[in-house]
Amino acid sequence: MCGIVGLYLKNPKLKSKLGKMFKPMLIEMTNRGPDSAGVAIYRNPTKKSETKFSLAHDDANFNWKGLVAGLNKALKCKSTSSKIGNHCILVTSGKEAAVVKWLKVNHAGVRVVGSGHSIEIFKETGLPANVYDKFDLDNAQGTHIIGHTRMATESAVTTAGSHPFATGADLCLVHNGSLSNHNRLRENLRKEGMEFQTENDTEVAAAYMTHKLRTGSTLKEALESGLKDLDGFFTFLVGTADGFAVVRDPIACKHAVMAETEDWVAMATEYRAIAHLPGAENAKIWEPEPSKIYTWGHA
Repeated sequence: MCGIVGLYLKNPKLKSKLGKMFKPMLIEMTNRGPDSAGVAIYRNPTKKSETKFSLAHDDANFNWKGLVAGLNKALKCKSTSSKIGNHCILVTSGKEAAVVKWLKVNHAGVRVVGSGHSIEIFKETGLPANVYDKFDLDNAQGTHIIGHTRMATESAVTTAGSHPFATGADLCLVHNGSLSNHNRLRENLRKEGMEFQTENDTEVAAAYMTHKLRTGSTLKEALESGLKDLDGFFTFLVGTADGFAVVRDPIACKHAVMAETEDWVAMATEYRAIAHLPGAENAKIWEPEPSKIYTWGHA
C-alpha cells in the first residue's frame, strides 16, 4: 500500500499557498497509509557556506538551544535553530561531516532527518492529518513539496522508519512498493561510506541515489542506473533542490498518476489526491509509463 504525493509550483505567485494546497492531497491518502506520514518542503535556501539540517528527537522538550550552544562552542561555528514539534531546523556554518560527527558523539538521541541548503523534512507516526497539524504545515511556503503516508509492511511503525528518507545533498525519496535486493545494496553502500538508521528498503534507495549524485551522476543518470540496480516493484518520487522526478519500475504495477497545468505539476498514487487542486478539472492527466523518467524543476 502506502500513498505518495508531490506538488511542484510553476507559478511563483502560489508559493505562499503551498502548504494549504498540499494538505488535502496528503490527507486523501490516509486509507493507503494510516501508520505514519511525512513531508519534505523546499524553501528558504541557505547561503552556500551554510548547511540546513532537519533534526528530530523523541523527547518533545529536548533542549535544542543547549545543543546549538554546544555545537557553536565545539566547532567554532555560527548556528541557529527553529523548533517545530519534536523536530528542529538547524542552520549552521559548520562543515556538514563535522556537525554529523559531533551530534553522534554528544547527542546520540538526535536523528539527522535530512540535510542540504533548502530541504526541510518533518515526519511522525500517526494519521496524516495529525502529523500535518503537528508541524503547522498549513502555513508552509515554498516551491515544491513531496509527501508519503505509510502502511508498514516490512519494518516497525516508528518515526525513524517513516518517509521521506534523505541522505544529504537536498535529496529525498518516497516510495510505494518493495525492493527485493535492498539488504545486499545496503552492505555495498556501507562499504562506500553511506550510513543507515533503519532497515527500511526506501532508505537504501535514497542512499543509492545520493551516492550516485556524489560520484558525479546527474539525477537522470542516477535514476537510469537505479532501473538496472534496484530490483523489485516501485514507484519513486525523488525531491531535489530544483524540483522532483518520478520513475516506475519496468513492470509498473504500483499505482501512479500525474497532472499538469500552467500553474503546477502534481503526482499522486491516485487521482483523487490531485482532484482538490485549483484547475485540476482542466489539467493534462496521464499515467507515467514504465521505466520512463519524468522531471520538473527550476533548471
